[in-house]
Amino acid sequence: MAAKTTNATSKTTGTKAKAKRKTIQSTEFSLIAPEAKEVFIAGNFNDWNASEHAMRKFKDGKYTKMLKLKPGRYEYQFIVDGQWWTDPANPDRQPNSFGSENSVIEIGDNVVS
Repeated sequence: MAAKTTNATSKTTGTKAKAKRKTIQSTEFSLIAPEAKEVFIAGNFNDWNASEHAMRKFKDGKYTKMLKLKPGRYEYQFIVDGQWWTDPANPDRQPNSFGSENSVIEIGDNVVS
């Protein structure tokens, strides 16, 4: 799957003796598209804004973008030179109202005590 999740933790403040730390999810999305001029990612996490999250291109043709996502289920697509693509490395899909499919990722809720 092209999206992977890593953890970055932050402490919650309070007066209790032992505070739990809630994990902020950092999810890396990636796409191999060496011929593409520009790639964005859009989904229900940004109201399908096709120009908000530009992805960074590397010399090997791989595009990546790190996003902090709260726990939940997200649908997304890549916008490659203006064309909407499902994630070819993610088999989890959901039909959409345009007659195509969206890629799906689920982010779990992690609490470290």
